[in-house]
Amino acid sequence: MDNEIAKKVTDMFHHRRLNHSGSSLFTAFAATVISLIVFTTILVSNLSVRDFSAKVVTIEIKTVVPYLPLSSEKELSEGKNYSMKQHHNITIKEDNNDNLQVIELFGGKDVSDKFQQRATEFLRDDCEVNFMMTWISPAELFDSPQGFRILKPFLDRGYRVMAVTPDLPFLLKDTAGESWLEEIQTGKRDPGKIPLAQNLSNLMRLAYLFKFGGVYLDTDMIVLKSFKTLRNVIGAQTLEPVSRKWTRLNNAVLIFDKNHPLLLKCIEEFALTFNGNVWGHNGPYLVSRVARAVEGTDGYNFTIMTPPAFYPVNWVEIEKLFKVPRTEKDSKRVQVKVLEMQKRSYGLHLWNKFSSKFEIEQGSAMDKLVSDQCIICGSVSLS
Repeated sequence: MDNEIAKKVTDMFHHRRLNHSGSSLFTAFAATVISLIVFTTILVSNLSVRDFSAKVVTIEIKTVVPYLPLSSEKELSEGKNYSMKQHHNITIKEDNNDNLQVIELFGGKDVSDKFQQRATEFLRDDCEVNFMMTWISPAELFDSPQGFRILKPFLDRGYRVMAVTPDLPFLLKDTAGESWLEEIQTGKRDPGKIPLAQNLSNLMRLAYLFKFGGVYLDTDMIVLKSFKTLRNVIGAQTLEPVSRKWTRLNNAVLIFDKNHPLLLKCIEEFALTFNGNVWGHNGPYLVSRVARAVEGTDGYNFTIMTPPAFYPVNWVEIEKLFKVPRTEKDSKRVQVKVLEMQKRSYGLHLWNKFSSKFEIEQGSAMDKLVSDQCIICGSVSLS
């Protein structure tokens, strides 16, 4: 398993043939120290990948966010019970046991003491920006001599980086997420067909920001401009063509003060309307529902930034940045898009689910972006 993990990490740094550059991923930051905390989920080999090869699994993917009231408010008014029916077939039972083992790894006194102490010491006030990411990998991949070699390029450049296993009970204490966690643990709530780790990532980013504040980033984001001036911000992924009003938000970038009421409302919505069978329901669609319901309400002060801020290129078009334009017309379009990003974008979301299969062609727009922004694109040895 260790060799397989090492190979995956090596591939992450190498498979796109990234060129080494002396410039920083966070070039635009004036601070000499930027802190990054990485949440890692501890998954043993038989839990890290859900094998559905022996059965057919259908996961619903919604494409439209309806203009409806918050599901939690609607259901509460009707006095409905949120506990979903538990499935009683062998296949689901086995998956639930796996999910319970995953949950158990995020609790206990050892995890709690270590997380609280390390997080408190790490999140000092001498950094202008604190970043948080979630990585679905064993914690020992980072918290080990092997992991130190992975993180060392950041440390050598003055960034403060730490990988830690999150303590879910601590993060969710005194929120609606606390009861959700108990329902998952006791089998009163169906975790669904989507790997629980994916939905835990959706929840943990909300809970972490509510507890500590800072910037959450998906790992497939390229930082293009300083985040230092951004506060209580979420980005729109799409706009309505005529009115130019936002139609969908995304939770790949979240920038919030601690104890922000929008985060607490999102955790409540997650707990009350959790659906582990619909992709996006507990993530981007959730923040869209909550923001739609509370936007403009007193006490909920936050800014929704237009797509160019974090999602300047959609998942359908992202491949064009990886390829060298074949025609003059395509070349001009890419040049216009790159100039727009340089002026208006804080980051570029790579839509890794789709772009991970693309190689960066030498001379492409992505080749230039990576060369200009990346700090650890040279060799990373794990041997």
